[in-house]
Amino acid sequence: MRVDLTPLRTRRDFRLLFLAGTVFYLGAMVSYVAIPFQVYALTGSNLAVGLIGLVELVPLVVFGLYGGALADHVDRRRLLIVTGVAQAAFTAVLAVNAFAGHPQVWVLFVVSAFLSAASALQRPSREALMPRTVAHGELVAANALIGLGMQVGVLVGPAIGGLLIAFVGIGWCFLVDIAGLVIATLMYVAMRPYPHRAETTPPSLAGIGEGVRYAVARRDLLGTYLVDIAAMLLAMPVVLFPALALNVFHRPEVLGLLYSAETVGALLATALSGWTARVQRHGRAIVVAAAAYGACIAAAGLMPNVLLFTLFIALSGAADMVSGIFRTTIWSQTIPENMRGRLAGIEMLSYSVGPLGGQVRAGLVADVWSVRASIVSGGIACVAGVTITAAMLRDFWSYDARTDQHALAERAIRAASEGPGVTDALPRADP
Repeated sequence: MRVDLTPLRTRRDFRLLFLAGTVFYLGAMVSYVAIPFQVYALTGSNLAVGLIGLVELVPLVVFGLYGGALADHVDRRRLLIVTGVAQAAFTAVLAVNAFAGHPQVWVLFVVSAFLSAASALQRPSREALMPRTVAHGELVAANALIGLGMQVGVLVGPAIGGLLIAFVGIGWCFLVDIAGLVIATLMYVAMRPYPHRAETTPPSLAGIGEGVRYAVARRDLLGTYLVDIAAMLLAMPVVLFPALALNVFHRPEVLGLLYSAETVGALLATALSGWTARVQRHGRAIVVAAAAYGACIAAAGLMPNVLLFTLFIALSGAADMVSGIFRTTIWSQTIPENMRGRLAGIEMLSYSVGPLGGQVRAGLVADVWSVRASIVSGGIACVAGVTITAAMLRDFWSYDARTDQHALAERAIRAASEGPGVTDALPRADP
């Protein structure tokens, strides 16, 4: 049951990538707290806070797709370094603005857009590079560890941000983020180069379209995207937590507990993820985990008190993490090297669009019906949506890492290219 630490013990570059990602998420979540807080402090407007997300959305979509195409052509490690430096520079502007006598709101909006663009350019390269740092048979464990590092940052970062705002000021949040970006970038510098193994194509609209067509044509990949979108769009309840704390449970002091519960569940699921390496039918595992996520959300909506509600939200976070481990495993085990960046860009959109739409859905249903009804109906709709997706995409439901043609092809390529001392631990298909 224990998380498999083999990639951390034996793969130097994976260790650097893991630590860099953890530090990056930790710093980013400190700024994630600071930016909306400063916007609200300067304007007193909830609408202005919401518009920050809208400003970040367009760069995320445009540069996420372009960053994926770019990652399939340029040196991915170098792109990580350049975008890391850019993010540190943009965050430095936020720090200067925060320490100024009269901080400007427009600076927060402009720099947030630039930060979103730089982050969207970086992430596909980071995700596309990870499979190159471990053996093919270690990908499940590597994906679980990457998820663990991200969840640590998501859980600890906001707490640090809140303490810094309360005791030393907003500007220090940005300084902590800059320090994290510098450390992460230096770790990227310390990694060895990973040149592309085959001829590449310069980024273009045609290249992006090729990636989209590939993703749609492979129904096993399409299933991973649609299940995640269905779960987040139909069941994500986070936007309702303030209303729950204030108007349902009448205990505003539990708001932080509600926000952290899902992350705690995800951390526990990752810490007990050793069993995932023995699962080969990843499509079914994703469907079951995503349906369990929806069922836990629906059950949470029926709970009469905060403790039981929080318990089921934590269980939903654990189920979502299990689904995420197997989704990323399918991606990293089956997507060809020359398509990995573009597919990472598409994947980034799939898990960004769902939560944004889910916030709108949850809010509308809560206003028309009730907060509890929004949560329960969303969870039930998630179970139904995931089930329908699995029924319509049989190739996704029946995916087996031991026999899938794309997994076999990629495994053969990796076996031919991995150097001495790198072994493939995944069981072979029977003849």
